[in-house]
Amino acid sequence: MTQSVDHGTVVTRLLGADDILILCHKNPDGDTIGSGAALCLALQRLGKTAAVLCSDPIPAMYDFLPITEFDGSYTPRFVVAVDVAGIQLFGDRNHMADYAGHVDLCIDHHGSNSGYAYETLVDDHAAAAAELLTALIPELGVEITPDIAACLYTGIATDTGCFRFTNTTAATHRAAATLIEAGADVERLNEHLFECRSHARMEAERLALESLEYYFDGRCALICLTWDQIQAAGVAGAELEDLTSLPRSIEGVEVGLTLRQQKDGSYKISVRTGHDTNACSIARRLGGGGHPRAAGCEISGNLDNAKHAILDEVRKELERSGAACAQEPET
Repeated sequence: MTQSVDHGTVVTRLLGADDILILCHKNPDGDTIGSGAALCLALQRLGKTAAVLCSDPIPAMYDFLPITEFDGSYTPRFVVAVDVAGIQLFGDRNHMADYAGHVDLCIDHHGSNSGYAYETLVDDHAAAAAELLTALIPELGVEITPDIAACLYTGIATDTGCFRFTNTTAATHRAAATLIEAGADVERLNEHLFECRSHARMEAERLALESLEYYFDGRCALICLTWDQIQAAGVAGAELEDLTSLPRSIEGVEVGLTLRQQKDGSYKISVRTGHDTNACSIARRLGGGGHPRAAGCEISGNLDNAKHAILDEVRKELERSGAACAQEPET
């Protein structure tokens, strides 16, 4: 059972530790990568040995971030996880299993955090783990440098959809202002993160739109990519994450679903909702979790099974909110 801790305890633990390994979640996004890289830089400025480990390769779109990846050159004595809500999210490649079961400290912003670490700092009011770290790093006695600011801004901006999502608060904007004052080049960062699309990303979007289906009188939209399509497009995990907002952006859609087949045949499902429905409630009933407007889960089995399972939970949530009507898909 985890022990919930406050900022002061986190600072004490990090200042007293060395040979630190920072774990990110599989299929890494801007928040887990940006948070991990920022914390690593801060710890290194304190003279500590620190590095970042992820089960999956870090996507090329984050190549501009100064990330020290773990190369096995030291034996970790303290393990920190950033932006990882559950142990199943670590993945099992790149020797991740050697460390994921022995996490000393978790820093997270998901209210659905399962409490797998020995000590956990969770603030589900924060828009991103990077928002938490924007406050924590100065408490370590480390100045936020332009490089650290770029990492933290990447985490906050990507998890808020460039400050468009409902998780954005006044505190989020104040954190961003702190990072701008510290030297984050927001024009360059926003262009890189939100305005540049690879050919592979555009091909994946084309294929996804070909699969578009509507359910429940158009209140739910679903897109799907098979593993073969993902491989053929050559698109990286982080760019696939960018597709998750596509179904919900359609007029009249309350629940947007993105199904992505993984190498083992299972489906990673991203759920995005409007104000009337709760994405986390939908995902949690299938073993996942997340936030009220953005959540996810994984389902084994074929595509029909995955669709049936997630749509049944969507129907229940729409009925709870009084928004459900038809049962049959519209194509």
